Amino acid sequence: MLDFNKLLEDTLSSEVVNPIEIFDLLPEKHEKYEELLRPAQQRVLDTWFNEEYRDNPNTVIKMNTGSGKTVVGLLILQSYLNEGKGPAIYIVPDNYLIEQIIKEAIELGISITKDSTANEFLNGESILVTNMHKIINGRTVFGIGEIKKPIGCMVIDDAHACMKVAKSQFSINIPRTNDIYDKFLTIFSDCIKEQSESRYLEIKDGDKNSQQLIPFWEWNNNYSKVISILHEKRNDNSEANKSLFFNWPLLKDNLELAECIITGEELIINLDFLPIDIIPSFNECPHRIFMSATIEDDSILVSHFDIDKNQIENCITPGNANDIGERMIVIPQELNPNITEDELKQYYKYLSTKINVVVLVPSSNRSKCWKDVADFIVSNQTDMISTIEKLKNQHVGLVVLINKYDGIDLPKSACEVLVIDGMPDVRSEFEKYEQIALRGSREVLKDTIQRIEQGMGRGIRSKEDYCVVFLMGNSLVQFLYSNEAKEMFTEATQMQLNLSKSLDRQLKGATIKEIDSAISNCLNRNPEWVKLSKATILKLKYNTKNSFNEVIVKQREAFNDAKNRDYKGAMEKIQKLINSTSNSNLKGFLKYKYAKYENFINQVSAQQTLMSAKKNNSQLLHPVNGIVYQKMQFDNIPQVNKLCQFNIDHYSDTNEYLLSFNALIDKLHFEEFSANVFEQAIKDLGEHLGFISQRPENEYRKGPDNLWASIDNICFVIECKNEATSSTICKDYCNQLNGSIVWFEETYPAINSFTPIMIHPNTKFEHAASPDSRIRIINTQKLELLRGRLREFASQVAQSNYDLNTAAGLLKMFKLEPELFIQEYTVEFK
Repeated sequence: MLDFNKLLEDTLSSEVVNPIEIFDLLPEKHEKYEELLRPAQQRVLDTWFNEEYRDNPNTVIKMNTGSGKTVVGLLILQSYLNEGKGPAIYIVPDNYLIEQIIKEAIELGISITKDSTANEFLNGESILVTNMHKIINGRTVFGIGEIKKPIGCMVIDDAHACMKVAKSQFSINIPRTNDIYDKFLTIFSDCIKEQSESRYLEIKDGDKNSQQLIPFWEWNNNYSKVISILHEKRNDNSEANKSLFFNWPLLKDNLELAECIITGEELIINLDFLPIDIIPSFNECPHRIFMSATIEDDSILVSHFDIDKNQIENCITPGNANDIGERMIVIPQELNPNITEDELKQYYKYLSTKINVVVLVPSSNRSKCWKDVADFIVSNQTDMISTIEKLKNQHVGLVVLINKYDGIDLPKSACEVLVIDGMPDVRSEFEKYEQIALRGSREVLKDTIQRIEQGMGRGIRSKEDYCVVFLMGNSLVQFLYSNEAKEMFTEATQMQLNLSKSLDRQLKGATIKEIDSAISNCLNRNPEWVKLSKATILKLKYNTKNSFNEVIVKQREAFNDAKNRDYKGAMEKIQKLINSTSNSNLKGFLKYKYAKYENFINQVSAQQTLMSAKKNNSQLLHPVNGIVYQKMQFDNIPQVNKLCQFNIDHYSDTNEYLLSFNALIDKLHFEEFSANVFEQAIKDLGEHLGFISQRPENEYRKGPDNLWASIDNICFVIECKNEATSSTICKDYCNQLNGSIVWFEETYPAINSFTPIMIHPNTKFEHAASPDSRIRIINTQKLELLRGRLREFASQVAQSNYDLNTAAGLLKMFKLEPELFIQEYTVEFK
């Protein structure tokens, strides 16, 4: 009996290398393919095969989600295998996606395995499917510093998510339960105290939301102690030491360039950029294909994998980009700032009785706000997988997902309404630090937009799919208000946003009932809406040029110099960036990076550079000698004049003012989130109310958390304890405010009229405390009263269009003048 299938397999494995022909000849394809590739797949594969990309060491392919990336990736790898260029690996960010790739490969009839030791993989007969963790870790089976298993070709799918996984692997996280933590805290206790005495106490007490970056000069001075402690436990595979066990080999040779953050719960050691050459089987792979949906900034390929940007100047695309799927994007609070979040929640609950509504929230803390309306709040990976399967197969209702902006598919009826509630949370302590240090910079803006856009894409997974996307939360709406932010979305999303904005003009001031009527055009498939939506992106083309942020590219080059101990070369590259940067926060941050490299050559000069950096950016580390406190400049300008002028200077219109003020009020909570956010909100509130406002402890390492001053030199000396949970005010907190009182009296001896204020949930000091008799408390009840009044105040100020007489009357009516503020919003302590 003749075995024709065997002969066909031999032909496929030895002669056919064109991926389109491989697809045509695959004998056991699932009927869903109808023997045809999609036009987008055909064009990408044809470009890759016929336009000299197949021989490139690095190639970028951009295809919208749902356009068949997986099939393209599998066929390219099979082509390399047929040419004898294996072994081949298909890499995804996590285990959830592995099963999807295997299912696709089986339906295509391509040989696949999950076993990295399988002979069929090692011999180049099957494609290995694995996650990024298995490739990038300090004990990878592919070898550290040597090639244990060669890789001939690889596809990195969902490349941006994979690279974030790789970044996390070049990091060591040590929990407080590990004795290494206490050793580090002991070594660096003095320098933490020098940066902030109160922060040291918070960290010592286990406050998970308090963090301190260890000064680079102290890290270098204690380098021998640090490396000795870590080296001693490098082979300990206990639960509390797993991160060190797996990742130590990735960092040990560049530890002097690492940075360390200590929080109340853990310490994290991190490298700015990845020395990816430590894994040569990955770094030296002859053929790497990076596949992703369209994302505007490709600098991550340079920063994480050290790829020469000139190698990947162009990318392969399907040409037409109108296969994104249909989205109606609605921003209710931009249409009508008076719509409350509770009203929106009840509306989404109403929608969820008929269709699946998925809500993306940034944190577990924010998910609590949805408890009263959610059918499911998903908090772990196991529940995530099962819940998504339910959404795909049945009506579930309203589902809340926590910090899941990428890596999940919610096609068709799985998610007809998607709600993105609030700003995406930063994911690591270093991201949190950089977001604070670079506040307002284009780099932070772009990263946030990318995460929002990834979230917006969860509900449309093919050209035929549709979804209504609601963007809500005062902080998110205010963030998106600027044209600069909206211009950072991909072109397709910008077009859909512009379409929605055109609809907004007809919906200005709309009620929820009117918004519901508008979105029914999408949900009920109104032919006119469908036609308009498709026409909006009909002529949209992919950009075949990759985009790179030179600030990131040059910093990567500087890191490479420093890695090779060429610190002067690193400094020269950073200096060029400093010279070309106008943003003050970014300029200061780059000076800090310069000082870090300079410290290896001249420690005294590095401190002078850091002092200059601190003047540009107050959020950076304090230099050894600190900087001179800049006293507030008092004047006799009335509070109302300052208030109105501040708003005119900072906002393009009263709608933007109202959105920003509401976003500010949202940050004034007694709950577990960064104290830095709360203290900045208090500073911003002071400015919005017409006070002179400072953060002395943060900016100058001395004095209170916040300082407000008004006409007639009336001042508030404020300590913020928004994260406190105890029923009494502890002695340490009391001593901090008492110390701030002494500091104020010494710094401003001519001012007698000041009020010390403690912001704390409770009003009773513990028995051991000795509070100054002048102290007043803003407790939970008073803070809630203030928040409510501020919303009313802002709404009426906006309606008055900053009319001076009206605003003056409102300051008095809402008790926001200095003396009235103390009487209304503070109480005596017990």
